[in-house]
Amino acid sequence: MSGWRAMTLREAGISLIDCDHRTPPASETGYPCIAIPQLKQGCVDLAGFRQITREHFLDWTRKAKPQPHDVILSRRCNPGETAVIPEGLECALGQNLVLLRPDPAKMFPPFLRWLVRGDEWWEQIGKFLNVGAVFDSLKCAAIPNFRIPIPLPEQRAIASVLGALDDKIELNRGMNETLEALAQSLFKAWFVDAAHHGLPKGWRYATIAELCNINSWTLNKDDALDHIEYVDISEVTRGNITNIQSFQRGEEPSRARRRLRHGDTVLSTDRPERGPYFLCLHPSPCLIASTGFAVPSPTKASWSLIHAAMTQAEVFEYSGQQADGGAYPAVRPEVIGKLEVAWPGKPQVVEAFHRVCAPLYERADHNRRESRAFASLRDDLLPKLLSGELRVAA
Repeated sequence: MSGWRAMTLREAGISLIDCDHRTPPASETGYPCIAIPQLKQGCVDLAGFRQITREHFLDWTRKAKPQPHDVILSRRCNPGETAVIPEGLECALGQNLVLLRPDPAKMFPPFLRWLVRGDEWWEQIGKFLNVGAVFDSLKCAAIPNFRIPIPLPEQRAIASVLGALDDKIELNRGMNETLEALAQSLFKAWFVDAAHHGLPKGWRYATIAELCNINSWTLNKDDALDHIEYVDISEVTRGNITNIQSFQRGEEPSRARRRLRHGDTVLSTDRPERGPYFLCLHPSPCLIASTGFAVPSPTKASWSLIHAAMTQAEVFEYSGQQADGGAYPAVRPEVIGKLEVAWPGKPQVVEAFHRVCAPLYERADHNRRESRAFASLRDDLLPKLLSGELRVAA
């Protein structure tokens, strides 16, 4: 591979900066403290992050203050997982994380995020991994010795190609935040504020169980499906599916039980206050969700109304309060069914809301499907570009 050179991270000018090996106290407001669960698909996912005070932020960033193009690396629980620090994010690091920082004189800084996601990176993780009784781990002293083939002349071009795909994915994510915030504002104006001083004449409160079937459509052994497309809670953030697994029929996980239909709102019953949810539009006939989800399927209400009602911040807060259990608190589906929504006496109101809001949700769904296609293309290109199988002009 002309222009490629195998070298250690140390030789490539990549420094390792260790974090404080302690956890800061949580605060109701303040700065994000990134922990291992926030490292997803090479990016920092702020869903469910711990907030810390400015005082603790300054204390926890004395040794390791993240800056743009730094890469966070997990040493335990999910060793080798990485996420790049984006522009504008001020954060601290939790335990068992380190920073990798490139020397701009030796490496194009935006290239590092891609280098640590290739096949050669994971080969080094396997080589240096310490297998433990409880957790596998990486030693800080070993990481700078990772030896990886590094393209010297093509770093900018590779980062540009892969970064353009990520930029489009990020643009879609931001657009979806705006679309869904608009839908929530409309729901609040039509159905929440309208009932703030008493229900309008002819209106009443209806439960979700009255307007939907919940978990009514389950996968059966005799269902004629050749394969299963499976969505697990771990692959869902707020409104977005990061990965859909495919299994041959009969080989799917035992938790693959909830068959999904068009217009279903899918809500996590495990740790519901964190809000893993998504709206199922245009599913394939073989799309199945985990039993860790509750699935309200609309029967009397429009799917746009149910989705808007079920994704209010108050619903996640209430569900979290009602969750019970040990290490993984869960809310029972029947609790979700008892939630109420202001229900107008005239169907024209629901129909009008659907005409306005359905296109917003449809557009957001289009953006998510487009982003999954771009992510798949990026992940296919990544090993080919890093190995030199596919070359781009420097």
